[in-house]
Amino acid sequence: MKLMVTGGAGFIGSAVVRQAIAEGHAVVNLDALTYAACLDSLASVAGRPDYAFEQVDIRDGAALADAFARHRPDAVLHLAAESHVDRSIDGPADFIGTNITGTFTLLEAARAYWEGHGAPDAFRFVHVSTDEVFGSLGPTGAFSETTAYAPNSPYAASKAAADHLVRAWHKTYGLPVVMTNCSNNYGPFQFPEKLIPVVILTALEGAPIPVYGTGDNVRDWLHVEDHAEALLLVMQRGRVGRSYNIGGSAEARNIDLVETLCAILDRLRPGENPYSELIARVPDRPGHDHRYAIDATRIREELGWAPRHSLDSGLEQTVRWYLDNEAWWQALRDRPGVGVRLGVGT
Repeated sequence: MKLMVTGGAGFIGSAVVRQAIAEGHAVVNLDALTYAACLDSLASVAGRPDYAFEQVDIRDGAALADAFARHRPDAVLHLAAESHVDRSIDGPADFIGTNITGTFTLLEAARAYWEGHGAPDAFRFVHVSTDEVFGSLGPTGAFSETTAYAPNSPYAASKAAADHLVRAWHKTYGLPVVMTNCSNNYGPFQFPEKLIPVVILTALEGAPIPVYGTGDNVRDWLHVEDHAEALLLVMQRGRVGRSYNIGGSAEARNIDLVETLCAILDRLRPGENPYSELIARVPDRPGHDHRYAIDATRIREELGWAPRHSLDSGLEQTVRWYLDNEAWWQALRDRPGVGVRLGVGT
């Protein structure tokens, strides 16, 4: 298939591009190249005849129409988004613009293209969202595809709005969409402002490792390569109009995750003292959701998907990747906001 991937220079998007090429698809990657994008993450596919890159902002309808007309994709995988919760607290406008207005503009461009080519049944618009749209869980239970939306951050609210737009374009216009909501991703090529790379890189510097609040917040961790495989499976076999929750079935408290990463570093890159001695509690994020957990029964039973990485093996692989790829992450350390505490409120 010929795939159009939006946000393909980002963390999850680049994993989808690499996986799609590996599975034999052709890919056109649309990315505005904002602060978190990194074309070096796509060095393994750059220059191939089945890969093309276009610097396009999804808020630019004319540029989108031109890209659709020239590349004629069989499917769109929409991953372009502002995604860092702390940044959404400090500057929500970018999140409203990209995640809501951008999704609307992309939907309209995709609809015009689809209708202009006879509304083929085989076309797919895959919208990639987050479990954060569902809000916060107590000590038990998990999010399913029927869980009510209750977003608690500007980021989550913007993604919830985008989800509703995608559903409406299917119901109103018949656009053949499939939607996904994933849990926290981790793995190689993750931008160094998210928790796991922050812990690894801060520890290597010998600086205090920040843990928000008590560290008791729980997340369900999903390896990015497992996520990419799931998204391509949903694109090919998911039911139109259906949503699929994608989770790693790997819950962990933040403090336990940090301590596990420190223990891995103690083995692979030992310092003078255990890295766990660097752990420092910092003021919590405003509105910090306590717990996320995904019920992935639907995708497992309907499509036969399950994650290949356990949390232990995935974290070990991730730490080794950052140790072996210092040139990749060092090039990103000077970008705006990296290494600076964001999202503390006003």
